[in-house]
Formats: sequence, C-alpha cells, structure tokens
Amino acid sequence: MIIGDLMLDHYLMGGVERISPEAPVPVVKVESESFLLGGAGNVARNIASIGGAPLLISTIGDDLDGTEVDRMCLEANLTTSLVRTVDRPTTKKTRIIASNQQVVRVDHEQADPLDAVALAALLETIEKNVPDYRVIILSDYGKGLISEEFMERFMALVATCEPRPMVLVDPKTVHYDRYQGVDLLTPNTKEASEGAGFPVSDKDSVMKAGFALFDRLQCKNLLITMGPGGMALFEGTDSIQHIPTFARKVFDVTGAGDTVIATTALALAAGMDLLTACTLANYAAGVVVGQVGAATASPDDLHETVDELPEPEVSRWLGK
Repeated sequence: MIIGDLMLDHYLMGGVERISPEAPVPVVKVESESFLLGGAGNVARNIASIGGAPLLISTIGDDLDGTEVDRMCLEANLTTSLVRTVDRPTTKKTRIIASNQQVVRVDHEQADPLDAVALAALLETIEKNVPDYRVIILSDYGKGLISEEFMERFMALVATCEPRPMVLVDPKTVHYDRYQGVDLLTPNTKEASEGAGFPVSDKDSVMKAGFALFDRLQCKNLLITMGPGGMALFEGTDSIQHIPTFARKVFDVTGAGDTVIATTALALAAGMDLLTACTLANYAAGVVVGQVGAATASPDDLHETVDELPEPEVSRWLGK
C-alpha cells in the first residue's frame, strides 16, 4: 500500500531561437509535450514495473488534471483509491526544457493540510484496506497529505493491526518529527544532513547522522542512500552495513529514491530480510540512474543486472 502526495509531472520540450521582445527571457518554441505520474504515483509505477500489485491511496483535485492523473493510473494498471477534493487543485509541476536544459518550472499546488472531510475519507479507505497489506509506504512530498494529524491517526490505526504492517517512509525533512517509530526511513545524505543538523559526507558523518536520527525519531531501521557511495543500512543502532553502488552509468538520478523505497518494500512484502531487500533495491537504482527521466526497472532488467554484476561486497561498519 502506498499513501502519499500524488502529482502530475508535465514536460514541455523545445528549442530557443530568440529572446523575447517583452522581457529579457528566452522564447521556447514547444516541439513536444508529455505527462508522467509523479510523487507517490512514481513509487506505485516502480512497484508495478517490477511485478508487484500496489494499492495507491491519495487525493486529486476535482479538475481536468485530476482526470488526467486518474486516466494515467488506469493506463499503468494501478489499483487506486483517490479522494477528489473540491477546494484544492491536483498538484502539477510543469517543466519547460530547451535543448536539454530546464528553463523554468511552474507549480500548481496547494500544500495546506487536508480538510477534515478529505482526511476522514482517506483514513476510512486506509482502515478498510490495511488488513490486506504487509508493507505500507508513506511517500511524503510536502503537499499536505502527510500532516501531523494524519500521522497521529495513521500510526494509531496501524498499531491496532494484527499482525502490524511495516511502515516505510520516504521523508520530507521539514516533517521529520512526524515519523516517530516507523519501521524504515530512507533519506539520502542531504536529507540525513538536514535531519541531523550537520553536514554528511563520509563514513563517520553518515554513522553520526544515523545515530542522531535514531535519537530524534526512535525509528526501528534506517537506510541512508549515498549516491555513488552506495547505501548505509542501520538495523537498529547496533548494526550498520554498507552496500556498494551497482550503477554502471549515471545519466539522471531523478526518481532513484522512489525506486529504492519501492523495491525495498516489495522485497519485504515477498518475505526477504531487510539486507537482501535493500541490496536488491540498490541493483534497481543502478538500473534507473542509467536512464533519462523518472525511469523504472523491469524484472528482466533486474535479472540481467544481478546476473552480470559480481555479488556485492557488503561490509560491516558496526556490529558482528
């Protein structure tokens, strides 16, 4: 189950031949236009791409962009439960790109917390479906769904489940204190740095930041992704293991975090242990950063990558 901020990624691609006579800005002549599911939608796409059957729970506006998001979810064979909100638009990010260079981004959004009616509808849907899912991803992009009230009510709901599902969070750093007691947090080094309050750049600072986040959040596990430096997996505060990167080529890191949490969650739901799940996620991330845009990995991609690359040399930074 994926719960989080769903958005529409809108791309206008073209070239620049002149400067506008109206202002000192480039005139982009649009040559192509495309749409992609963004935010929690990209996490769901990643899970579906590698063979999972995700349930995406989110909100969309009662507008044309919401209708487009709904259509794209259907086209991607995603099972959804989307609450339509009359008073807030569908989140849309329009990127204008000329000659492979982003000129400007235009955001349509309302990032206030959901109103009482929408929040109640969302939690009712979660409560109805949660018994069917072993793993839940919270995909927080700071667009109002993962509010303080939502987290309090959601964690209370999850605590009543038997067995209790695992809760994984892709964090928004300004919301860190909301993620108390989750099973796995997956920040990158920048997000870990912001959460810990000091720069993170090497092994020692990654370990120090991890301990600071455990102290702050009392989370059960932590996965800090370090780009070319691989991943640091904290299974509690007594065991830290380093997983090297598997990327052979890096063209675009867009969406790599979505791929990591999606693959980890699906592997856990399939019964893998946490280290194996994160190792598989590292393979998947290595596939998607070798492609342009918010890409996804397929089962064939993963089979090929695992077969071609040597077994990862996981090293232990702490513990036996």
